[in-house]
Amino acid sequence: MLELPSTLAVFLSNSVMFVTVGLVIRYRGLSVRPYLWHPRTPYILAMGVLLTIGLLTYYRALALGPVSIVVPIYGLFIVVSSLVGIVAFDEAVTARKIAAIALSVLAIALMSM
Repeated sequence: MLELPSTLAVFLSNSVMFVTVGLVIRYRGLSVRPYLWHPRTPYILAMGVLLTIGLLTYYRALALGPVSIVVPIYGLFIVVSSLVGIVAFDEAVTARKIAAIALSVLAIALMSM
């Protein structure tokens, strides 16, 4: 059987997403053109670059290691995103958020063992 390279798997799976989102945009009657020069568009494009890097590394990790290890480690994006929100966007630090981050780290650690 022919092996599927991880980069091709990313391309195929995200092609489905791209087409589906395009159909939803068309169904809702939205136009992309007015938003191409929106002040926030550069940030959205930067997020797209980061998402691409993340997906490429995630699929590559799945090709190299066991799912039971890779998926929990990938789940750390929840922790990292939460910390970025607190540090970069001055989101409030509450006991609930600290507990959630700590429990997320604990869950990821337990799942990776």
